[in-house]
Amino acid sequence: MKKTNILKKLRSSGLRPTKQRVEIAKFLFDREKTFHFTVESLNKLLTKKTTNKFALATIYNTVHAFKTAGHLSEVDVRGKKKTTYFDTNVKNHHHFYDTETSELIDINEDEVVFEKIPKAPNGKKIKNLEVFINLKN
Repeated sequence: MKKTNILKKLRSSGLRPTKQRVEIAKFLFDREKTFHFTVESLNKLLTKKTTNKFALATIYNTVHAFKTAGHLSEVDVRGKKKTTYFDTNVKNHHHFYDTETSELIDINEDEVVFEKIPKAPNGKKIKNLEVFINLKN
């Protein structure tokens, strides 16, 4: 991803393009495949893969600003405890969740077919449908 695109993402998220934020944005968006992460797992990966030090608050604020700007989607996973993942794929799609490895895996939207869905309650519209499939060995 070009540096100008990274700077646009930061600015459209209301963030000043500091060295740390640019590094976080590159790590998140300069990749070919979708990336799923928690703030904590991102912190560990950044510590391992980069030479910069990042305050957890900087990572948290950057991720949430990207989510608010529509650059990331939030996926709540309910297992033994609720965990919030973030997804670089913001298009409508579904997920597998491996309960043993805590891995979130995309399922293309066209791979799931709905034959019948319930009618929305009065005064409400269905925004989207998401299938979440838990996996185990």
